[in-house]
Order: sequence, then structure tokens, then C-alpha cells
Amino acid sequence: MRSLALLARNRLALGGLIVMGLVVFLALLTPALPLKPPNITDTSNRFLPPFSQGAILGTDHLGRDLLSRLMWGTRLSLAVGFAAALIAATIGAAIGIVAGYYGGRTDNVIMRGVDMLMAFPYILLALAIVAALGPGLINALVAVAAVNIPFFARNIRGITVGIAHKEFVDAARLSGMSDARIILTEILPNVIPVIVIAMSTTVGWMILETAGLSFLGLGSQPPVADLGSMLGEARAALITNPHTSIVPGLMILVIVMAINLLGDGIRDALDPRLKSGALNRPLPATLVAPSRQPAAQHADAILTLDNLQTQFHVKDRVYRAVGGVSLSVKPGECLGIIGESGSGKSVTALSVMGLVASPPGIITGGSVHYQGEDLVGAPYRRLRTLRGREVAYIFQDPQATLHPLYRVGDQLIEAITAHRPLSRDEGRRKAIDLLDAVRIPNASARVNDYPHEMSGGMRQRVGIAMALANDPEVIIADEPTTALDVTVQAQILSLLDDLRRERGLAIVFITHDFGVVGQLCDRVAVMYAGRIVEQGPTRAILDAPRHPYTARLMACVPELGGGKRRLDAIPGLPPAVDDLPPGCAFAPRCDRATETCRTGEIPLDKVGDRALRCLHPVTMTEAVS
Repeated sequence: MRSLALLARNRLALGGLIVMGLVVFLALLTPALPLKPPNITDTSNRFLPPFSQGAILGTDHLGRDLLSRLMWGTRLSLAVGFAAALIAATIGAAIGIVAGYYGGRTDNVIMRGVDMLMAFPYILLALAIVAALGPGLINALVAVAAVNIPFFARNIRGITVGIAHKEFVDAARLSGMSDARIILTEILPNVIPVIVIAMSTTVGWMILETAGLSFLGLGSQPPVADLGSMLGEARAALITNPHTSIVPGLMILVIVMAINLLGDGIRDALDPRLKSGALNRPLPATLVAPSRQPAAQHADAILTLDNLQTQFHVKDRVYRAVGGVSLSVKPGECLGIIGESGSGKSVTALSVMGLVASPPGIITGGSVHYQGEDLVGAPYRRLRTLRGREVAYIFQDPQATLHPLYRVGDQLIEAITAHRPLSRDEGRRKAIDLLDAVRIPNASARVNDYPHEMSGGMRQRVGIAMALANDPEVIIADEPTTALDVTVQAQILSLLDDLRRERGLAIVFITHDFGVVGQLCDRVAVMYAGRIVEQGPTRAILDAPRHPYTARLMACVPELGGGKRRLDAIPGLPPAVDDLPPGCAFAPRCDRATETCRTGEIPLDKVGDRALRCLHPVTMTEAVS
């Protein structure tokens, strides 16, 4: 139902669906309509113009009623086009699945045969098949289906190769399932959406191909008509009686255009990446709402976020990912942002330099000041100058952020030359120096490596080197140690701490690990449902958390050598940010909540050396115990 709703929201696809539905309905209704026999000739009434008495669309060169022939011809063309698409999709998908699943020699033999077929121009191959089989509509159907089989086979083979090595397929093999059962129950359900998408976008082309063969006299044979043969018979009278060509030509145009629009809509509705907007091309900087109210800059901070609000507008839903975050970080300081997944940490970090994808992201309120300059709503040229040079990012997965086809040295050089001119030799020396700075051994040789030739820890060091390439003042590290083992994680944290102290960097470190916070951060901000719930010196919060959410988070962390202690999971789930409860968002999961907590705005109040958003905080005695 959701796919149908998405299809209906696409106006062009909805228009194509309506037009195509009407055409198919009329084609199915044709035998019941009071039409003249389509093949009865009446030479005394040949070439009657449209809107003539008894012939709404006129007649052709033999006096046959064009409306009747159009309806019956459309019915035949649709049947042949859809049948050819179904045959090509079925055979091509079967070939592609077998080749992709078995791989090796089977794959090579099958795909080389497919490549040979694709080497021929498709229309010449179709003509050759019809020439061998003889003219006729069925033979034209076979020819059109045959020349489109390689298209389906190659597409489905590519999808199957990726699926055949997934863990769930390996698990099915280990359970003793046969290859045939794995293909039917594990592979096929995952490729059916791709088959449907490919069919929806190619059936119009197959109708055109069939019409082309009939136009050449190789498809439908007289007196039976399809749209292509009607065009072929009318070409001799194209100048003197153009209506005989325009009528079938317009129908072909309408059908193919409607199918293509509908096919695009089906693709968008079935492809989960398109449904989420992941394949949309974002704007170069995050959109800013015209009603945004800027805020003031903190005098002693290099980077300040004040009441920052970022939302995602998806259709009629509004996701308040960041609901008014206020943070600041000084030169040489490390600020940690911690919270559960979905609490808004990464969106907050991306909002700093306008990197939240728009659409659907939009900054609706607050300010981001860097050295006194408000970056929210700044011109893209200015943001591009600052990105990587003044404010740099270290992302969680270097495998995804490093280009797999370029050497790491070339990528480091590109990061530098994006902001200042540099010769090739100077760039190489700088790249080697950066790799040395992040403690990659034998940097002069590793600068020529591709990302896949490095371990996860080495790739993360390259990511750090890229962030340091232009000597930035602020580094935003978005969970850069999550995917690393404990030993490598400790090395990366030690490296970041040393670089911070040596270069006076301000670091905003996003994590969900209190151990990382305790090792690296001077101050910590705890986020929940897009808002800061507690903020203060790291040691003070780790020793005595005051907000119930912070206390429950820390209760989930095991302690080594601390004796037996029960690990308590936080009950319930974080709230959906498109439907936040009134009052405190943590109240439904909090054992200290009262009715007061569930009504009205709860401010972030200053409590000693920390800020706290809670009406019933944990007491110091409870926190220490």
C-alpha cells in the first residue's frame, strides 16, 4: 500500500497510470463496443476525413473504419508488447540468476554468450530472426523478446552476484538447503523488484520495436492490423491524407509515453533508495528557513551552536532531528557528544557546515558561529572555502568516504589543492608528511596504496590525515572509532589527543561510548531526541550523572574489575522525532517522571558547573552511590 501511495504522489506517474489504465480498459472493452468490422473494405468511401458521418476518425485507403482498426490494433499491439516483455524478463532473469549465483565457469560461459548477442545491433538481430522464421506477428514477438533477453540477463546477473555472497545466503547453504531452493526462496524474492522495474521501463520500447517490424511488413500481416502495420499501410498517403498516419502514430505516442512515465513511477516506488531520497541530488548547502531567528556568539569559543534546529520535511511529515541544540568549544578543547543512535548527534555535526542533504533537510532555527561568523545561511562559496580548511570532518567509515579507485596519496593531494595551488611534487611530499603525522609506517611507500590495500585502522588514519591536510582550527569526528577493534581504537584516540595538544585543535567528538569520552574529552554533552539533556565537565558527569537518562546510559556500561554489578537496559525505545511527546521526551522511559514532566517546555538550566534539562534530577547522593 505504501508503494501505491508513493506512486500516487508522483503526478507524472499518476497521469501515466490513468492514461494507460484508460487505454487498457478500452482495449479490453473493444469486443463489446458497437464498432464496424475492422477488416471490411468499402472502396467507395476510401479516405473519408475525420468526423465524417459513420466514421469518427475517417477511413483508410480501402475504406475501412479507422476507429475500429485503431481499437483492435491497439489491443493487439498491447498484447504483443506485454507478452514480449514477460517472455524476455522470465528467460533473461533465469539466465542472469543462474550465472550470478553459480559464478565461475558457468558465469563466464553464459555471459560470453550474452555478450555476443549484445554485440549485434538489436534491430538487425530482430530482422535476422524474423527473416529466418518468416513474417508474422508471433515471429515478430519471438524476435523482440529474444533481442531483449540479454538486457534482462545482464541486469539481473549483476544484482544476483551481490546477493549470492550475503550472509543470509551463506546461512541457507550451511543449513543444507539445495541450490534450487536457495534460488527460489532467497535470491528470487530479492530480485523480483528489479525485474518489475526493468519490465516497466522497457515494455514501451518493446511495443515500439514490434510496431517497427510491422511497419516494415514483417509483423502483423493483412488484413489483421496492429499499430505498426496501420502506419506502414498509410505511408503512401502521408501527404494527401495525413490522418491515416496521425491516428495510429498518436496512439503509439500516447501508449509509449504513458508506459514510460508509469515505469519511472514504479521504479521510484519500488526502489527503497529512491523512496528514502537517498539517490536525490542534494543542494550544495543545507536549506535555511526564511523564518530562522539567529542567535548570539559566545565570546571565548571558536565554534558555537546556539538553539540550532534542523528538520527533515518528507511529504507531509516533519522530523525534528535537532530540536534546539546549544554547544560551544574552545581552541584546544575536546567536546564529546554522546547519546543513543537516532538522538541527533550526526545531524547536529553535519548542520555545522551545511552538509545535511536538502531536500529533505532544512535548518529552521538557531545559529552556528565560527570565529564570530554565522555559517547558517552563508553563501555556498564561503562554506566551500571553510569546509576542510577551517572546519574538517572525520567520518565513521573510511571505506565509504575514501574513493576506492584512487591512491590515498592522490586523495590527500586533492584535499590540499582544493584550497591552495600546489605542484605535484610538493603535494606528494605534503601527503607523505601527513601520513607520517598520523603514524603510518613506511609512509613514502604507503602513499601509493589504494584504500583496499590498508587495514581498517590504517584507513581511519588516512581519514584523519585528510582532515589535517589544511591545518584546520576545528575537527568534527563522527564516531571515528566505532568500527575498530579495541587496540586500534586506543591508538586512534591517543593520536587525536596528541594532535589536539600539539596543534591547539578544537575537537567535537561524537560517540556512544562513555569510555571514549572519559579518555579524550574535556566536556561532554548528552543528547536525547534531538536535544541536550545534560552538559558539563567530563569527570563531573562521569562521577555523578544528574539526568536520569545519563545515569541509565552509564548503568548499561560494564565495568572491568569492579565486582558484580547488574547491567540495566533502558526500557522502551527512543521516541520518533516526527511525533515527540509533550514535555520531557524521556518521560515515557523514566522511573522518576511525574505528570509535570509530560506537560510544557522543560528548559536547560544551569546547575553549578553543568547544564541540566530535568525537573527531578538524580541527587548527588544517588549519583555517587
